Amino acid sequence: MKTFNIVMLALLALSLGACKKFMDRDPLAKISPDNYFKTEKDLQLYINSMYTMVPDAEGVYNEDMDNVVKSSTSEFLTGRRQVPVTGGGWTWTELRKINYFMVNYNRVLPYNVTRKYVGAARFFRAWFYYEMVKKFGDVPWYSKAMETNDPELLKPRDPRALIMDSIIADIDSAIANLDGNKNPEQVNKWTALALKSRLCLFEGTFRKYHPEFNLPDANRFLQMAADAADTLITRGPYRVYTSTPANAYRELFTSKDANTDEIILTRRFSSILQLYHNANYYTITASYGQPGLEKSFVNSYLMKDGSRFTDQPNYDKLQFFQECQNRDPRLAQTIRTPGYTRIGNTNKLVPDFGASVTGYQLIKYVTDETHDSYTKNDNDMPVFRYAEVLLNYAEAKAELGLITQGDIDKSIKLLRDRVGMPNLNVAAANANPDAYEAARYTSKNLSGIILEVRRERRIELVMENFRWHDLTRWKEGALLAKQFKGMYFPGAGQYDLDNDGTIDVVIYEGTKPSGPKGPAYLKLGTEISLEKGSAGGPIVVNPNITKQFDETRDYLYPIPTQERNLNKNLTQNPNWKDGL
Repeated sequence: MKTFNIVMLALLALSLGACKKFMDRDPLAKISPDNYFKTEKDLQLYINSMYTMVPDAEGVYNEDMDNVVKSSTSEFLTGRRQVPVTGGGWTWTELRKINYFMVNYNRVLPYNVTRKYVGAARFFRAWFYYEMVKKFGDVPWYSKAMETNDPELLKPRDPRALIMDSIIADIDSAIANLDGNKNPEQVNKWTALALKSRLCLFEGTFRKYHPEFNLPDANRFLQMAADAADTLITRGPYRVYTSTPANAYRELFTSKDANTDEIILTRRFSSILQLYHNANYYTITASYGQPGLEKSFVNSYLMKDGSRFTDQPNYDKLQFFQECQNRDPRLAQTIRTPGYTRIGNTNKLVPDFGASVTGYQLIKYVTDETHDSYTKNDNDMPVFRYAEVLLNYAEAKAELGLITQGDIDKSIKLLRDRVGMPNLNVAAANANPDAYEAARYTSKNLSGIILEVRRERRIELVMENFRWHDLTRWKEGALLAKQFKGMYFPGAGQYDLDNDGTIDVVIYEGTKPSGPKGPAYLKLGTEISLEKGSAGGPIVVNPNITKQFDETRDYLYPIPTQERNLNKNLTQNPNWKDGL
């Protein structure tokens, strides 16, 4: 069943007609419980309307923070976020839709018919509240479809601990009641286990690294994350997709249809149904901020033999061709490296500085040239995939201090096997922690294995919308205030990026030199900035923009002022000034 397209039309008024007001009643005014919820088809159609909660493609690939850098600088990086009047993520329409179902689903049909639909509803409620807790911390818990005059709408925020325990009750019910049928367009028991591993890992590490919130039971959540992931690993029908080490990772994201071996839940796109996204256009034009990987992230990719790139002498002064040699094959399947060709073409292409501000031009999700026009991608977009579950398992066990080589062998090893990389060795990682990785984090005394698991997560899940929440839960927002950098150049001159004998980039000072039309001509100090100016260095991105992160404020979102005016019991999050 095409959850994200055909069946959605049946409840268009529910999924699209809702105005985004707090507890808006309009969507549900279209349905009377007395003449609806009478057949299984009614339940199915109603549940399908909840899939509007699944993020769109841009909500997955359009990650910036410190993995992907753009010519524009988000307010999350500059510290200029302000308390909004309305919106700001404080939106409850989807919750009312879910709760309306929970109150009315059991009017006619027996539980053996309704149970999987109830499981789906509780899955979406757990997901909804998980997203709210990530943003706001304490939020009001509502378990019924509220009317506009209900006095409970004016209740204060409930404690985060209560909300999280309620989320666990919902997701456990979803796991127990959803079936195990494998369908990447519908939630099932395995999707619920994947969500539980995700949300419990978030909460466990947030509680561990944020003592200022006085939240207990970090290890309880970490153990639940490990257990949920382990159940999916040992009993579920998924595996890591493999083909060849040089292609498998890239193929997973450029395949038109979601690979059902690894993708647990996808957002479907289709040229037949005119459902498209914009990944190609995003990465090959200057229209969306010229995204590119950040230098320190590229440095984190290991060598193909498993050794550290940053252990090499003068690693920070290697030019593009040299730094790309013999690296983790996922690097060449994430950005343009020497020898890169588009799918369906044999022409070798170098990075385009008109499309990438760092020079490390993205290729993840980029398909053939027929999809290069604005909003023409029709490759499916993964939302939950097995690789994340493997990483959740490894990280939870590492954070608990219980990880063994056997745990790595059934998780991270599978991801490295896909690309022909040596396995991660727990004893070696702990005996010799990576000083480069350790120096990047503000949290000190991180074990070698935690550093390695974080490295693996960052590389495997880049452009899948995890980085902001990872930095939040690890209390590492300070990384966002660092100067972002790109490729290294020793100064003005001519550069052959792929070592094929042809000049690809000319960096010049003063008047633009005459020469062939093939290379990109970049004026030093205006079109490109190097850390030491004419003396060279890595590209510095937005060198005149000051970035800052407020450790006492920015890990939570502010409550909109209109909501606090309407409900005087709503307190503001720490150090957000709204004048109320």
